[in-house]
Amino acid sequence: MLVNHFNAIMISITSTMLLLMAFMLTNNQNSQVAAQNSFVDYKESKMPELRYYQNYKELMASPKTAVVYPIFTQNAYEWEGIHDYYAGYCDSCLSNQIRTTYEKTYAASGNGFRILEFLGYQVIDDMDIDKNPQILNQFDKIILLHNEFVTKKEFEALMAHPKVVYLYPDSLSSEIVVDHAKNSMTLVRGPSYPDSSIKNGFDWENDNAQFFTDWDCNSWEFYTVKNGHMLNCYPETFLPNDGYELLKALKNL
Repeated sequence: MLVNHFNAIMISITSTMLLLMAFMLTNNQNSQVAAQNSFVDYKESKMPELRYYQNYKELMASPKTAVVYPIFTQNAYEWEGIHDYYAGYCDSCLSNQIRTTYEKTYAASGNGFRILEFLGYQVIDDMDIDKNPQILNQFDKIILLHNEFVTKKEFEALMAHPKVVYLYPDSLSSEIVVDHAKNSMTLVRGPSYPDSSIKNGFDWENDNAQFFTDWDCNSWEFYTVKNGHMLNCYPETFLPNDGYELLKALKNL
């Protein structure tokens, strides 16, 4: 009887250990899968450019083409920045500091910028153009992103260039003035500011803010304007996964 009882105990312990080992193995496999899925999610959200690794040679930048990173717009969308005035969160937020470090965000068309930078497009920014408008003469084609807030000097330099691609709607809609000594920017004129009748800070005839709400880009196309081409949708969430044909068209404009 004692032997049988001992054997029963040993069988029970062995079964428990086997179950525990199976649980730990399954848990480990699930953790590995979860880690892989987390990396995929991270890669898709933080590294959208990797989607085009296999198409690099086909989509790589044409010579003498630059993309303009929207530093002023990035700063306008910071907490208590100018955009908070537009959004109705702050009546006095008509100026803000220009930061020297920043993460590439939706407000600054971060996905589009990362992809174009990866594909070899030369990068300049709003500050470069405002300080030296002649910098645009070095390039045959200029690609704008969500450059919503720009100075008058930058606006005029872009209007004088023969080939500008307006990749994001609602660009060039608000005029700001920049104090480079104080590293600050102030809203001068924009939609409904300082007068409710104003639609565009520069009274720009090609203002295409009406396309800003189309983030699906199901019927995207580039249409011709006086000094280049405009896209008829906002491609920030479209480019990371579905932008192959659009990027190919962009290169060939």
